[in-house]
Amino acid sequence: MLALTSILAVVPLLQLAHSHLVITYPGWRGDTLHTNGTLPQFDADALAVNQFENGTRTFPYGMGWVYPCGGLPQGTNRTKWPVSGGAVAFQPGWFQGHSQGQLYVNFGIQEQGMQAPPNMSHNVIKNVGFYGPTNEAWPGQPMCFPQVPMPTGYDFKVGDLVTLQVVLAAQHGAALYACVDLELAPDGDPSIPEVTRDNCYNDTNITMTNFFQTNSLTSGAAPMPSNPSSWAFGTVAVLMSAFALLA
Repeated sequence: MLALTSILAVVPLLQLAHSHLVITYPGWRGDTLHTNGTLPQFDADALAVNQFENGTRTFPYGMGWVYPCGGLPQGTNRTKWPVSGGAVAFQPGWFQGHSQGQLYVNFGIQEQGMQAPPNMSHNVIKNVGFYGPTNEAWPGQPMCFPQVPMPTGYDFKVGDLVTLQVVLAAQHGAALYACVDLELAPDGDPSIPEVTRDNCYNDTNITMTNFFQTNSLTSGAAPMPSNPSSWAFGTVAVLMSAFALLA
């Protein structure tokens, strides 16, 4: 699973990519910023994923458009995340075409005896609209949900395995997918990646709906020093109202 440092290392290459959604905290299943194979305009049989006899796959439209996790299967690497829910940060504007969109956060739950979650249908955040600074690429201008709740109706325990999926519904109606595979840990456990002002904030050039303004940020990860004036929050707020979003 990619850490933030790994993601930043590939930033210079992203102008060549054809996918548009990167999870920057708490981790990422893997790099889905690839488009390969024969382009659709030259191959009428091209599909979103093309499997060949030698075991290779191509993604002529771009990996990020492939449900459920941008064309990547589940791996063995997992990131620790608070059992009561925590922060998720991401960058939706790596490539052009994202002056606006809608965001969703879903969970896939891997129950006893399963090799992977059967689906990503447990929705915890929905219909969060955003407006970016331009319809051109705007990398380096992130968004963050500081406290994403766990799905209701389940008694989650430390050690449970889940997959968190971020969905971006683009302005033309198609959807991009990115995932991070998680192992639930006690709130405040030192193994959980720390939430900081550098990895969880909303850029001032981005506005969002379904949010309210606040100067505080809370998470099940280790607490950070309080200094609200140093935060560069977006013009419409950064702390999610879980009850409003789940209504």
